[in-house]
Amino acid sequence: MNIPQTSFPRVIIIGGGFAGLAVAKGLRKQELQVVLIDKHNYHTFQPLLYQVATGGLEPDSIAFPLRKTINNLENYYFRLAEVLKINSEKSSVETTIGELEYDYLVIATGSKTNFFGNKNIEENVMEMKSVPQSLNIRSLIIENFEEALLTLDLDERNALMNFVIVGGGPTGVELAGALAEMKKGILPKDYPDLDIRQMQINLIQGSDKLLDAMSPKASKKAEDFLIKLGVNVWKNIYVKDYDGKNVITNTEETFESATVIWAAGVKGETIDGLNSDAVQRGNRFKVDEFSKVEGYNNIYAIGDVASMQSEKYEHGHPMMAQPAIQQGKLLAKNILAQMKGKKLKSFSYHDKGSMATIGRNKAVVDLPKWKFQGVFAWFVWMFVHLFSLIGFRNKIIVFMNWVYNYIRFDRETRLIIRPFKNKNKYSFRSKDN
Repeated sequence: MNIPQTSFPRVIIIGGGFAGLAVAKGLRKQELQVVLIDKHNYHTFQPLLYQVATGGLEPDSIAFPLRKTINNLENYYFRLAEVLKINSEKSSVETTIGELEYDYLVIATGSKTNFFGNKNIEENVMEMKSVPQSLNIRSLIIENFEEALLTLDLDERNALMNFVIVGGGPTGVELAGALAEMKKGILPKDYPDLDIRQMQINLIQGSDKLLDAMSPKASKKAEDFLIKLGVNVWKNIYVKDYDGKNVITNTEETFESATVIWAAGVKGETIDGLNSDAVQRGNRFKVDEFSKVEGYNNIYAIGDVASMQSEKYEHGHPMMAQPAIQQGKLLAKNILAQMKGKKLKSFSYHDKGSMATIGRNKAVVDLPKWKFQGVFAWFVWMFVHLFSLIGFRNKIIVFMNWVYNYIRFDRETRLIIRPFKNKNKYSFRSKDN
């Protein structure tokens, strides 16, 4: 890998998500060489991926060039690559563009979709963990309605207009709300010759409440909002199989759908090479209170890929942005302290709360001292997400889109920029084909 030789210690950061960028920013203006490696050349603001999937935002409004975050920093380098293996004995990483040695290694690779070992589901459902996947969902949604216009087979039309979202966490709830708003105010205008009333939005949750990590009041209010919007909420149901058309559950309930979106779980995106004992439940690296991977002194893991166990967090911290950012900020300080032989500081998570939006004027917010729902919660949700976006341009674009969409009750970016072709998609055999 073409990285200049240096007399400074080299820190390699794998992953340009919330955690990786927090470390990189914390190491600025130090006598270090920092190398950031990511398989994408942009940072993705994942909490708004569902708006890209439903035509509310264009992808460039929630993505920010990684090179732009470091282009004014001395001894900082970015390489577009995928890390294949960690060689701890040699203190090096093998990547798709070569091998590079490190003095300190930070693993901040985030998470990926967890299908719980079900290969059939993995091959046929839609994921929403990246910008390309969100664009695939957007294209497929619109393609389904275009196909529904052409078919004469009633069963096929119903399946094309029947959407199943698996997982009642923030992603599933927000996506269901966005689809419901499309059904209410946008799709009837786009498809006047199609009975949009037949469109079904099913949200399937394995437990007895939505938004498991939030308060019971927030969970109940979110469910009430969704039901009022026309979403079918199914609780205590697990999806056991999906062949591209038929959704099989652990109950007698089945669904015939051309589109199943999987938001039922995530797992850490680990890298080969480290001791197998270091990988814990949820495919996350076990780390100590300083974010060091168990058994290693100069390898760290933070964010979704790390499991820092404690009395309060038995299986590690929530796989969300705030723990990742806080771990990244502290790790930067601890790396500098370790270099100077100083005492490291233990990580303590400060829970700033959680929130979810269910659509126009509808959101739920749980703060440490206050819990509220409705219009004010919706404004708080918007402010927090705008403030958290990287880049002034991104903030302005998202804000202007939200204002326009609110006034016009529209989603201008419902475009099929690139048709989605899934080789595993169930082939409907309608009478008119």
